[in-house]
Amino acid sequence: MRASLIQIAVDPDESVDARRARAASMVVAQHGADLVVLPELWPVGAFAYTAFEAEAEPLEGPTHKVMAKAAAEAGAWLHAGSFVERADDGTLYNTSLVFSPQGERTAVYRKIHRFGFDRGEAVMMGAGEELVTVALPDTTLGLATCYDLRFPEQFRGLVDAGAETLVVAAGWPERRRSHWTLLAQARAVENQAYVLAVGTAGTHADVQQAGHSIVVDPWGEVLARAGADEEVLTVELDPAKVRTTREQFPALKDRRLGLAPPL
Repeated sequence: MRASLIQIAVDPDESVDARRARAASMVVAQHGADLVVLPELWPVGAFAYTAFEAEAEPLEGPTHKVMAKAAAEAGAWLHAGSFVERADDGTLYNTSLVFSPQGERTAVYRKIHRFGFDRGEAVMMGAGEELVTVALPDTTLGLATCYDLRFPEQFRGLVDAGAETLVVAAGWPERRRSHWTLLAQARAVENQAYVLAVGTAGTHADVQQAGHSIVVDPWGEVLARAGADEEVLTVELDPAKVRTTREQFPALKDRRLGLAPPL
């Protein structure tokens, strides 16, 4: 399975409409990939809190329309990163969409853990309440967004729901980049799953982004890593490796706390 992670740069001098068009062209250029992934809040910037209200859009707004079309043109499954959604009741959410190779929306995930410590996203947005998985032909995705990466219970819940590939769309800051790498590898090892973690590049709202998107296999080995600048990271995955890893080293079956049905 070929996965392409698009580490797009968020440039404050580029309009949201222009970045949508550019992101779509980057998605379409990944024709031949099975899965394409964009980062968190790439239309506006994860730390651009002052723009959230103005740039919020309905679920089936401009980002949905552009990304559905791009998925169909690429002929690939598309995790379209996330955008600022305005729900019917006016609540804002940090919302991710997944589209099929036919451009049909197959999943909606609202970020569960909001970052900000009583500021920014934490007070401006509502919290998602549902774990979301998406069944692809060769693997099942488990969806998470940025700050979620620090909460292992969410990922264990995704694995219990059948996830074999954990996708993390992020806008992670450079000053905590060491945590990004460490946590991505930890989530892969403890869940014996692939982790595809894609972040943004550039600087927005005066916060330098970490970049360094990373792909980790079920043994915790780093298969690919991006640099700090805008980049497309493409890697070949073997979905069967999740099953063989769990069979050869069946640690998940030895759980005693928070027990779930056997995998």
